[in-house]
Amino acid sequence: MDSYSISPFKPVISLYKVLDELEMTKNNLTEFQQNYVQSLIEEINKYPELLKGIENIELLDQYEDRIKILLGDLFPYLLSENEIKAVTIPFHLKILNLTKRLERILADAGGEFNLNLRDFSDHDFYVMNCCVIIKSYFNYPIEITDTPLFIDIPDANEITRHYRVLFNSDFMEIIPTENSKLLTPEEIRELLDNKDDLALWKEKFPEKSWILKGFSIMTLFDATIENALSTFKGNLLSEGNNKLENVEGIFKSIFKIPQLKIGFTLIGNFLQKLNLKVMEEKYFSHLLNESSIRDCEALFDEGALRNILRNRTYWAVSDIDNCKEVHPEEQKLLEILRKQNVKSFILVPIFDEDKLLGILELSSQRVGDFNSVNAFKLNYILPFIQDKLSHVTTDLENEIEAIIQNEYTSIHPSVLWRFKEEAFEFIRHKRLGLEYALKEIVFHDVYPLYGQIDVQGSSNSRNQAIQKDLILQVQDLIHLFELIYEKAGLPLFEQKIYELKNYLQELKLLISSNTEQLIQNYISTEIHTILNNYKSNSNDRHIRAEIDYYFEKTIPQNGIFHKERREFDESISIINKKLASILDEKQKEAQSYFPHYYERFKTDGVEHSMYIGASIVPDKDFHDYYLRNLRLWEIQVMCEMENYFYKLRPTLPHDLDVSSLILVFGSPISIRFRMDEKQFDIDGSYNVRYEIVKKRIDKAKIKNSEERITQPGKLTIIYQNREEEKEYLNYIKLMQHKGMLELNIENLEVEDLQGIIGLKALRVGFIYHESEKVYTDFKIMEN
Repeated sequence: MDSYSISPFKPVISLYKVLDELEMTKNNLTEFQQNYVQSLIEEINKYPELLKGIENIELLDQYEDRIKILLGDLFPYLLSENEIKAVTIPFHLKILNLTKRLERILADAGGEFNLNLRDFSDHDFYVMNCCVIIKSYFNYPIEITDTPLFIDIPDANEITRHYRVLFNSDFMEIIPTENSKLLTPEEIRELLDNKDDLALWKEKFPEKSWILKGFSIMTLFDATIENALSTFKGNLLSEGNNKLENVEGIFKSIFKIPQLKIGFTLIGNFLQKLNLKVMEEKYFSHLLNESSIRDCEALFDEGALRNILRNRTYWAVSDIDNCKEVHPEEQKLLEILRKQNVKSFILVPIFDEDKLLGILELSSQRVGDFNSVNAFKLNYILPFIQDKLSHVTTDLENEIEAIIQNEYTSIHPSVLWRFKEEAFEFIRHKRLGLEYALKEIVFHDVYPLYGQIDVQGSSNSRNQAIQKDLILQVQDLIHLFELIYEKAGLPLFEQKIYELKNYLQELKLLISSNTEQLIQNYISTEIHTILNNYKSNSNDRHIRAEIDYYFEKTIPQNGIFHKERREFDESISIINKKLASILDEKQKEAQSYFPHYYERFKTDGVEHSMYIGASIVPDKDFHDYYLRNLRLWEIQVMCEMENYFYKLRPTLPHDLDVSSLILVFGSPISIRFRMDEKQFDIDGSYNVRYEIVKKRIDKAKIKNSEERITQPGKLTIIYQNREEEKEYLNYIKLMQHKGMLELNIENLEVEDLQGIIGLKALRVGFIYHESEKVYTDFKIMEN
């Protein structure tokens, strides 16, 4: 089972250190323990070859029973069923004295299976052994031996299990031979600077020039779920890969189900049916399997699927043939799954805030593989799937625009140097006739800053604008049909008057997206068809003129039936344009403090992100007071933008209000430029927590309350710990002194969000100024 052929070590298995340890400790034991230890000492001395050492490891098999007895204290019999341990030489995977659990694991893997350290080549093996000598014999501080090591072993179901490997070398001794070279600190440093130069390592540490005498204890820890989750997160976060493929093996490891099959059904009003068909081709779907999109959507009308969407929970069935649900729509779904030989399954909806992205489907052809108990494992990975699918659907919605506007995103000046550097390398290799793949641009250890001024209740305001326009249009149609009915007297026109009046009552009560769509479809397909037909066949000039006048008012660009919507959209556009221009102009000042990456986006309001750190400007010393200065600058700019909006608001065509938010994230993160998305994104599974907080915090509420954490007229600062609170209270005091913020400060707790707990908030009101106010410049100076 020894996977590595060459080494600087000549391993010699010996139990002499066990004997030494027993001799040293026996006098400090009870009489009973002394008798036991003395019997072990006598037993060990019967085998002087085990004390002197055995070079041929294959000969150890004949001593297996004796070794098991002699090492009984290190391998307790009562723990053998649970612990995964064996005797070995570090990194040499020839093992003996296995615990019962390790024996079963290797038996399930098959007789032909060989133990191998993951991603550990012969080169790595040789260098690692040399580093052990450098650290243990030469006492040189080096941490390479702390690198995590893993072994991947298939189980009886051919599911790969991942084990963390630890070597205990308390019973080992490193002994130089006549061929050993005693290295100077300079020679050691030369080696550490040239890891890839194997010839140099072999020169300083010739093969078998050191004796490794004794034995080590190899212990394995099952890290399958943690490893699978890490791999899964990495797959979702890597290089903007927008496909959920090649993840079935990861899910099999997490759930320990060899027959697991994963599917995904994209469902929702955000996609057109053409896009649904495209999705059907890219992803396997249990629900869409041999079903039309129309049939698939019908499954969500009632029953369990409707319940999981309403309650945002999952539907787990352990035995499909004994499922007690009897609703007709559920029976249709169960029949679809039965045709695919599904016996147990979990269906879970994926949402992005209030938008349904789709249904994640896990199935097995065995009864009992899935149930409501093991469904909890999805809680660890759903936030990452949700955020990734949010990117997927956004990319799809923007696909046509991306094709039309196929140009490279402009690069911010603060990071342009790194792109030029990489482009130069590409050109240099090309001129030399060499292949060169552009490397990804990554900036490590940068501090993020994030803020937004968001239009409060924009969805409700948009709906109200649509409601007013539709009420006016339906009232006009009622008047027009009453006029026609007086002239023509046809019963159909009386019926339409009745229907329109009923719709008018519905509109005056409330409006939802379904109501809007229903009424607009009714008007365009039925009412307009009747009016156009009547106009074509009528000789009444007055009626025909009234119909023409009605259709003029339906023109989106200038018709009165779109007035409220146009004013709402225009107001949003004005707010975004004005506030973004202030932010962009103020950024010029902030860049002069210390160059940093900056980007801002227009949605229903303006949001900005900034990243500052030494890696962005490597030729300039970075200190944390630059970060503090930028944070203080951010608060002042938010105050100025709010004051500008206060003066702008009375001039808007549609009355709107805004709320302001700053997110504090004290830990440095990494950002990576995604070539496919042409933008910077958070890099790494740990750093993704910052991105998740950004997405969810603006809709969050105060803990144990229905009140939104953000409120019009107030600045909300979200933070995590006491140090951040203290820092921002100092900034607030300065802004209060400058007359920009009110004196009253609210200390709040943010409700627990999915995957995010323990956030706190400071909230303080803005002081608005009717006249232009010039704020004095400020900087946090270096001590």
